[in-house]
Amino acid sequence: MKLVSYWLDTAEPAGDFRRSELPSRADVVVVGAGLTGLSTAVHLARRGADVALVDAHTVGWGASGRNGGMATTGLAISFATAVRRYGEGPATAMFRAYNDAIDTVEELVAHEGIDCDFERSGKLTLACKPAHYREFAASAELMGSLAGQEVRLVPPSRIREEIGSSYYHGAMVDPLGAGVHVGRLTAGLAGAAAARGVSLHEEARVRELVRRGPHAHDVRTDRGTIRADQVVVATSGYTGGLTPWLRRRIVPVGSFIIVTEPLPRGVADELLPRRRVASDSKHLLYYFRITPDNRLLFGGRARFSGSHHDRGMRSGRILTRAMTDVFPVLTGTRVDYCWGGLVDMTLDRMVHAGERDGVFYSVGYSGHGVQMATHMGKVLARVLAGEQAANPWRDLAFRAVPGHVGPPWFLPPAGAFYKFLDAVS
Repeated sequence: MKLVSYWLDTAEPAGDFRRSELPSRADVVVVGAGLTGLSTAVHLARRGADVALVDAHTVGWGASGRNGGMATTGLAISFATAVRRYGEGPATAMFRAYNDAIDTVEELVAHEGIDCDFERSGKLTLACKPAHYREFAASAELMGSLAGQEVRLVPPSRIREEIGSSYYHGAMVDPLGAGVHVGRLTAGLAGAAAARGVSLHEEARVRELVRRGPHAHDVRTDRGTIRADQVVVATSGYTGGLTPWLRRRIVPVGSFIIVTEPLPRGVADELLPRRRVASDSKHLLYYFRITPDNRLLFGGRARFSGSHHDRGMRSGRILTRAMTDVFPVLTGTRVDYCWGGLVDMTLDRMVHAGERDGVFYSVGYSGHGVQMATHMGKVLARVLAGEQAANPWRDLAFRAVPGHVGPPWFLPPAGAFYKFLDAVS
């Protein structure tokens, strides 16, 4: 079993940017070479900006290369919750932003010629309990009436048309959801950025941002200093002491994934005959899909700790048991990959983007970052040009997590709480 991301292991990097010479200045320095940072760099370069992109590790090393490869519609909270919290108009606008986000991924892939297996196979949301399926029906009606989002309910009697399992009690299908090979997507965006003149710099950890004006900073890295007219921080679940105000508002939750050996085509067809990307209705959910080479990818909160240096086999064993609970036919199937990553949760489970202390940021994707992180790169390029109205999240209050000033000590009790909710919901 390889303890590395399947996506990164099966993608060809755009280049080796670990020794590239840092410029002395740039119009914009983007900190973080994940999907937010890469997309921001590409969209800024399209506008003619001189951009430097720096990362403490390598392109796609963080959450952008460690996720399930799913670009799906809908907020991290339910649409009904969003309507209650924000009102019909704002909630609908935020909901539709996720449709725009998948369109952004599709446009980038097509326009930049990125070969990353992007496919609108649809999103399958699975009910863990009969009550959850009844909630799906109410949600489908609300989405149709307010957002014009057409989804299809799959009753328990027809669940086998969508999934080769009797584990669930019905489902909801959204045809707009997509799957993508995120390792190839991040590499493709890096290549597109480099082709447009962006200077990329890996293993260039930013140690300090020294403010020189309303937005200008000296960006001090392990490999030198860049004077920037503007700075974008795109560090998501790996946000640390460089931006303490942001760190206090982000909960880095561990999420873990296994990927099986390649499966016979007949077995893959049985598991997910329509090749949809799937997740279930628990708080500590399972999510899974068939990869482009017919493996099953299966993820979940195998451990609720925030560590991304999970080198043991415990998470793999937990997820393997869960996978065979859902798909008994996979009992005895070899698992080839196991890895973990950090999801950037916020108290309200909403995206937050804006400016603080002269630094622009976008964070808080709460497990929905493939599409929204990519989309927010496009949005940030417009915001930096003065188009504040382009940011759909600009009016959201961004509350700090009480008592969160360093490592998230509260994650183990939070995990126990969510397990309790799943038991009683």
